Amino acid sequence: MSVLTRHPEPKLQGLWNLFQVGLFLLLLLPTWGGILIVLAAIVTWTKKFKHIISQPVHQALIVLSLLLILTANFAENPSEAFIGLSNFLPYFFVFAGFNTLIQTPTQLRQLSRILILPAIPVVILGLGQQFLGWSGIEQLQGFFGWVIVLNGNPPERMSSIFMYANILAIYLLIVLILGVGLLIERLPFWKFKPEKIYPKPLPLAVLILALLGVTIALIFTNSRNAWALMVFSTVAYSVYLGWLIVLGLVIAGVTAIFGAAFAPEPIQKGLRVIVPAYFWERLTDQNFERPVETLRITQWKFAWNLTQEKPLTGWGLRNFTALYESQMNVWMGHPHNLFLMMTAEVGIPATLLFFSIIAWILAEAVKLGIQQKIPSEDRLIFFSYGLAFAVCVLFNLLDVTLYDFRVNTLGWILLAAIYGNTQQFTLTNPVVDEQSCHTTTEN
Repeated sequence: MSVLTRHPEPKLQGLWNLFQVGLFLLLLLPTWGGILIVLAAIVTWTKKFKHIISQPVHQALIVLSLLLILTANFAENPSEAFIGLSNFLPYFFVFAGFNTLIQTPTQLRQLSRILILPAIPVVILGLGQQFLGWSGIEQLQGFFGWVIVLNGNPPERMSSIFMYANILAIYLLIVLILGVGLLIERLPFWKFKPEKIYPKPLPLAVLILALLGVTIALIFTNSRNAWALMVFSTVAYSVYLGWLIVLGLVIAGVTAIFGAAFAPEPIQKGLRVIVPAYFWERLTDQNFERPVETLRITQWKFAWNLTQEKPLTGWGLRNFTALYESQMNVWMGHPHNLFLMMTAEVGIPATLLFFSIIAWILAEAVKLGIQQKIPSEDRLIFFSYGLAFAVCVLFNLLDVTLYDFRVNTLGWILLAAIYGNTQQFTLTNPVVDEQSCHTTTEN
């Protein structure tokens, strides 16, 4: 079985190979994977410069980049603000390159497959962290780009190779959603099997075990955001596929958990016999102390007050932390809401432009689905990417994940994949996604 797949444009084959290898390495060897991904983006720009620069979305990103640079000059601490640009500008560049490189549903399937494989060691390391006392290895941090914190960060919450449990959680959610899309296409009763255009699939047992491990790891991140979005994703798939039995089971399970947490005493007592305390204790925060300064609502109010004081230019990227600490005497890396963080740090105009660009891309993708311009055998994989990115957006309403460059990169790759395929589906004669996209060897 070949690991790499062919690109529909032969002249981009080398770049596509480079990107696939970089994406595979990104999680476990982030420095090396990141170098390959950036290199692939740079060369794609050199080969497709006129095409890339002519796209209205990319022109809007150039305007946004200039606006962000301008806001950095008016920041409370310009040095921090200019450092903060690194969480945005390079990713705009990568997005523009990769929506040109990722053009077909076959490539979407290949990207899903590539993302699932590294998740297996990530889950194993996380389980070892939680149950076997694994930690380290600090001496190799320069090579790997990560260390395993004993018992997780925060303590007793699985974080595996990531700096924080919630960052691991959003990564696992992305993998789970994309993996479920691949799994459904493999089910015997699925009508729209893309047999002729499918890259050599993962063995079914490997796919199922990987998704089972990812689900277990998601539970042990102890992230309420992730739990809620895992339920949301299950509901979304169930509604999309018309699986009413699955939908009913999910609703019943969620009702039981919330009942164990918040129902009146007689009902609550009975449900707590059935529902593990691990879930309802987390929902009620029974085992967690929450000083008012650490509450999200406090951070949101503070961020909105900052926005009102400087609505046009904001206080500068990465300036929230120092401002919050000076008033609350508590260190807080961000206000746990991407929209409010941006309005406070770069102002309302830049924030609206940023989210408008993303909204336009997603609206075009949704319009394609409504107009049924996507071939029936490709609708599910396209839906899985849309759902994965939607979950990223929703997650960032209660957290901010862009400070981990692996997760930030994955988010922009998802958006690039959606936009690249949307452009191809919109064309009168889209790129032929048949034999030209087969794996390089069949055996």
